[in-house]
Parts: sequence; C-alpha cells; structure tokens
Amino acid sequence: MGGRIRTRQEGALGWIVFDQPKRRNAISVEMWQQLPGAVAKLAGDPAVRVVVLRGAGDEAFVAGADISQFGSERTGEQARAGYGRLVGAALGALVNLDKPLLAGIRGPCVGGGVVVALTADLRYAAEDAVFSVPAARLGIGYEPAAVETLVATVGMPAALDILMTARRLDAAEALRLHLVNEVVPSDQLEAFVRERAERMAGNAPLTLRAVKLAARALRRPPEAREGESVEAAYRACFESADYREGVAAFLEKRRPRFEGR
Repeated sequence: MGGRIRTRQEGALGWIVFDQPKRRNAISVEMWQQLPGAVAKLAGDPAVRVVVLRGAGDEAFVAGADISQFGSERTGEQARAGYGRLVGAALGALVNLDKPLLAGIRGPCVGGGVVVALTADLRYAAEDAVFSVPAARLGIGYEPAAVETLVATVGMPAALDILMTARRLDAAEALRLHLVNEVVPSDQLEAFVRERAERMAGNAPLTLRAVKLAARALRRPPEAREGESVEAAYRACFESADYREGVAAFLEKRRPRFEGR
C-alpha cells in the first residue's frame, strides 16, 4: 500500500497528515481514496473547529502525486478519467469543508501538493519550503480547475509563469506572489501554525463558517454563488447564543466561551 492519510484530534484542532515520508509524502492512489473519509471524520466531529493540513515528518509537505503510479493509473483515457474522478472527489472534500482549513508547508510542495495547499483558506510556509508545478516537464495536463484556482490566488501573469516554466519558487517568492500568507523559520512552523489555529478555534464557529461561505461564493461566477445559503449563514450568527455570549463577554471584559450554536 502506497502511503496513508492520518487524522488526529488535539482539543479543538483536527490534523490531516499526508504520510508517505519515503517518497516525501507524494500522494498515492490509496491516499487520494482515503482523503474524503478523513475530511468527513473531522467535519463531523463537533469538537473540531479548525483543520490543519501537513506532511508527515519534518522534510516535506507533499512532493506531488506519486509518479511511480503514473504508468498504471494515469495512462490511457479510461485510467486518466478514473484518476481524475478520484482526485476531484478528494479535493472537493477539502474545498467543501465548512470549518477553517489551514496548511503548514515545509520542504517540497510540488504539483499535486500545490493543488492540495490551494484548498486551504490560509497557508503558512517554513523558510525551507519550495513550490513548483512540473506538469510541463512531465508532459501531463494540469486540471483546468487547478489552473483557475492558481490564477485566482497569484494572478494570471504569475500563474502562467509558474505553469509554463515549471520552475521552482522559494518561500520568499511564494509570499510575494501571495501563494502563502506568511513565512516563518523552519523550526518555528509547527508552533506558529498551532497558535494561529488555536486562535481561530477560540472564535465563534458560526462566524467563521459564514465568512468561509462568503469567501467561497466570491470565487465562483455570480450566477453560481448560492447567495441564499450565504445570507442564511450570516443571519444565523445574529440569531445564535454565541452572539449573545460574545456581546456579554465584551461588556464584562472576559474571554467569550463559544459553543457554535
């Protein structure tokens, strides 16, 4: 079996770990298959308020899809289509997660690793992080949806440069292009991501959900934005016990205790 997806819960934080360190956490077919279940597990756990993506070990986030499987899994129209459906379901599970999703990136973040990282709401990188999309060097197609997401994140000129040159970007350039939100020393990445995640987890879950739904809608064409569900999530904040708790805590000068209802 080629690697696995692990989950763990620590208080209000849930972790999704890409675990194939011998291949720098490259994502195998088996890992794509396991990813929707891992997301569903954390999505359905009311104790989990924020989810974090990371690679196993201290050397890599995700060094792309597992190229050792390309011959058997991505050659021929039928195999390519099946692989595409598998990857689409896995990425869709991440994109549709209503809880805040963060990525802590160290070392290689390549190809499919970039696609996975782009599903996160916020991306934090170590100084040793390296990004690239080598599809043009392998002769494979890069999914149109992934191109669209990259363009929306870094802009058309930068996205075309990344895709057409297949060159590597260091963490500083990734930050300049807004591919990541912040860069920190490598030995501080895990503590930094944990602090940010815990800070979010202490905020009102319904507010975070409403913000995420609104941001997700803005990435879609106007006719596909599902305005009613976004508006309903916004109204739910003002009708919640958490809203009353937040106001009371502010007036009483104490930390609020949000319950997500």
